[in-house]
Amino acid sequence: MKIGIAGITGKFARRLVARLLEAGDDTLTIKGYCRDPTKLSEPIASDTRIQLIQGTAFDTDAIATFVQDCDVVVCCYLGDDKLMVDGQKLLIDACEVAHVPRYVASDWALDYTKLKLGELFPKDPMIHVKSYLDEKNKEGHRSVAGVHILIGGFMEPIFSPFFNILDVESNTFRYWGEGDGVMEGTTYDDAARFTAKVVLDPQAKGVLKFVGGRSTIREIAKAYEETYGVPAKLERRGSLDDLYRTMHDLRAKSPQDIYSYMSLFFYYYWINGQTFVGPDLDNSRYPEVKAADWKSFLSSWSREQIATSYFALNV
Repeated sequence: MKIGIAGITGKFARRLVARLLEAGDDTLTIKGYCRDPTKLSEPIASDTRIQLIQGTAFDTDAIATFVQDCDVVVCCYLGDDKLMVDGQKLLIDACEVAHVPRYVASDWALDYTKLKLGELFPKDPMIHVKSYLDEKNKEGHRSVAGVHILIGGFMEPIFSPFFNILDVESNTFRYWGEGDGVMEGTTYDDAARFTAKVVLDPQAKGVLKFVGGRSTIREIAKAYEETYGVPAKLERRGSLDDLYRTMHDLRAKSPQDIYSYMSLFFYYYWINGQTFVGPDLDNSRYPEVKAADWKSFLSSWSREQIATSYFALNV
């Protein structure tokens, strides 16, 4: 099986490659596409099963070479809307010309299929790309099949300063709403394990849903107490209506200061029930993947390290 991975030097792509190479399939080969092959670290960089092709997201000739003879292409791009929409469309078009059977879109997100354009703006590119693939696969037009992997939120960034949910020094969990909203999360490694299974499964097409843990902020705070042996505080910041007004006010006031409000948009649509991936999931399709729940994830890090777990993914 020949697998193409676009954006192979990224943090998620590197984990996906490692999981694929662990599969023990001697016939498996990986074609990696990236701007700078020197960013791919050992031992992956020297693995004889990997062929690296250098090029940009808009180099049509290099892309055509990259997708040639692939059984599936996985996009691991992460960037601005032009990259995530136009860059993926070029990949999809090249896959269609080369008769690549499946294309795994750069998703790994909450269920954006339930969103309207503009609601959670960072996910608009995913909506556009899925629509592009669906349009190509309308009745009577055989094309590359789209694969969309939904995992809720990645667990590692949730505890980082970006979301401002956990203050480790005071053991305080900050939240909006009533504290009973379900928070769906999956670790980077578990998302990579599920993705590897999907990639190696020729029958895996369409929207697939995998989640490691589904807990409320109150339940996560309790797991924190049990894991680290310290009391956790809960700090309510306001209702969901308050959150909605706050995030839109901040965006209207300083639209260019995207980091002042983007995490609030994510939080709102993450817990308001609109974008739940579960409770009906596809985890049982690959029972050998034992995904970590919220408590298991906390147990894998020291209390002092949990806030930096996302940044540790770059190592």
